[in-house]
Amino acid sequence: MSVFRRRRKRALLMRLLEIVWPRMGWRRAGKYYSFRIKRLPGTPYSISCGFALGAAVSFSPFVGFHFIIAGLLAWALRANILASAIGTAVGNPWTFPGIWFGVLWLGSKILGREMPAMSFSDMSITMIFDQFSEIGVPMLVGGVPAGALVWVIVYLPIRRVIANYQHHRHTSRVKRQQVLAEERREREANVANSNAAAQSDTEQQPAAPVDASDEFAIPQPNGEEETRPSATITPIGRAAGEGKI
Repeated sequence: MSVFRRRRKRALLMRLLEIVWPRMGWRRAGKYYSFRIKRLPGTPYSISCGFALGAAVSFSPFVGFHFIIAGLLAWALRANILASAIGTAVGNPWTFPGIWFGVLWLGSKILGREMPAMSFSDMSITMIFDQFSEIGVPMLVGGVPAGALVWVIVYLPIRRVIANYQHHRHTSRVKRQQVLAEERREREANVANSNAAAQSDTEQQPAAPVDASDEFAIPQPNGEEETRPSATITPIGRAAGEGKI
């Protein structure tokens, strides 16, 4: 169980809203997503291609299905699916009106239609689906070339940034491992030198002379043993005669 895991898991809708409208602010969210994209597992191609697909899908009028479309395209092109989900953050409430108005104008020009009479602020999700033949179809037609152009513009610099970041990270890791290995070899060499020095000092130290006569010396009695009175032995017959008297 992870220590940093949330006690109460957020619902899927709240996660999607967090991507569309982050509570931490767009500047901080941009730094967070940039750092997260760099540290995603995968090759520079898979990460940059997935993010570019998410950004390109944001130019389609299928709002609410961007995650699914980007994930399917990433799976088909062997790109990173998580990076494609992060890339859909390019389409957000701040950028959607400009994106919709631009692809609508481009699609109308491609189809040879007149631009619908509406202002920049009139664009909304309900208007796109309520008038899909007049607004949604031109947006879909204009979103294809616009998405392809966005894919190229996003893919090239992101791939270079991720490749440089991964190369720098790998180089730093190798250098750190080399420094640790060198320090370990120095510690082992110091320990070996100290052990060798201690062993040489022990061998060079002369042994104390041992007198051979001390090994077989007979201990001499001390003064107390000499002055102790000896026991007197009385013959048995003499002791019996004294008893008769």
